[in-house]
Amino acid sequence: MEFYEITQEPERALLISVDTGDFDADASIEELTLLTESAGAQVIGSIIQRKSTPDGATYLGKGRLAEAELFCHNQEVDLIVCDGELTPSQIRNIENATKVRVVDRTQLILDIFALRAKTSEGKLQVELAQLKYSLPRLTGKGKELSRLGGGIGTRGPGETKLESDRRHIMRRMHALQEQLAEVEKRRGLLRKRREKDGVITVALVGYTNAGKSTLMNALTDAGVLAEDKLFATLDPTSRKLSLPNGQDVMLIDTVGFVSRLPHDLVKAFKSTLEEAAEADIILNVCDASDIHCNEHIEITTDILRDLGCKSDNIITVMNKCDKAENVFDLISVGKTVMISALKGVNLDLLLKEIEKALELKSVTLNLLIPFSKGGEVNTIRNNGKILSEEFTPDGTKIQVILPVEWADRYKDYVIKRKRDAELASLFV
Repeated sequence: MEFYEITQEPERALLISVDTGDFDADASIEELTLLTESAGAQVIGSIIQRKSTPDGATYLGKGRLAEAELFCHNQEVDLIVCDGELTPSQIRNIENATKVRVVDRTQLILDIFALRAKTSEGKLQVELAQLKYSLPRLTGKGKELSRLGGGIGTRGPGETKLESDRRHIMRRMHALQEQLAEVEKRRGLLRKRREKDGVITVALVGYTNAGKSTLMNALTDAGVLAEDKLFATLDPTSRKLSLPNGQDVMLIDTVGFVSRLPHDLVKAFKSTLEEAAEADIILNVCDASDIHCNEHIEITTDILRDLGCKSDNIITVMNKCDKAENVFDLISVGKTVMISALKGVNLDLLLKEIEKALELKSVTLNLLIPFSKGGEVNTIRNNGKILSEEFTPDGTKIQVILPVEWADRYKDYVIKRKRDAELASLFV
């Protein structure tokens, strides 16, 4: 018995955009092309109309809509992708005019996220974002959607399907929010446990397809999927990274950013993005070979600022420098390191930069805490990492790593070396 493999041809897509001057429409349509290809479609053309505002009924003006209709007919287009967010009536009117299915930018990103999500948390977050998007877009068709009863107590128009669908979505959203709250609570407990154990975290953030997963694989042999696609990695991955000085840190790979990321997606992935916001060091990974690299850095920086990240925690990592021609013309935020994750260039310099940044954030102290101040030991344990602990007749002797801002509090308990004391006595 022979089996034949059935291969499905990719959908043929036409991209449409209205350039209002609020953003770089040409760069945005390039990004939309990559997004569409990441979703599995083939882009065969694009139409950009320069207009002060999109048409309220059909997004494109009448002339450009007719052009789109003709293009779809001649090129056998299966899908129209709009580089903006459409209203239900705009989608319906474009579909009626072109006889082709229409999705907007937000729907496309949600579809890619649904395709890439692997963990239960990622799937919950994607579903919640999809429901938030669909809820205000529910449309009814009058009495044909009414559920008519057929017996005593069931006569009358009853509940319309539109109302029923809206109620079902609201219930499902509430259930998802409760499940995600539990996940966020567990994530928060794990974060507190890491802080208590003195675990240092370094987060990889940046524009999608900048090479974060490739960098993580190069530093940790993590085996994370690294493809030349947008949103190849969606779910956060954590691996241990050993620095040259012997210090171990936790390296976290996070979801990539895009321009005009849908607001509901940012909210839905809040707990995931908080991994970056709470990290001790943030590596803002950028594709130095991309002509829009400066814009990508600014987008990522703006999102990090919205999450409450401090700029002094950020190291800008210019990746793919082996391909870049304009690397010295690029802007940077914080410290900057030029690397090639794929070829392993300058990874040693990046690790040293991480070490330097961590040295500025923590201090190692040898302390002698009197028994009368025993409560301070618990405070130190909760806010730092105790490397060694010994009970002596004079109190508890500990070696501890503390955030640098805590050092002044324990200056009176610092154990001075004998040589230091002898030198000090010479100046008395």
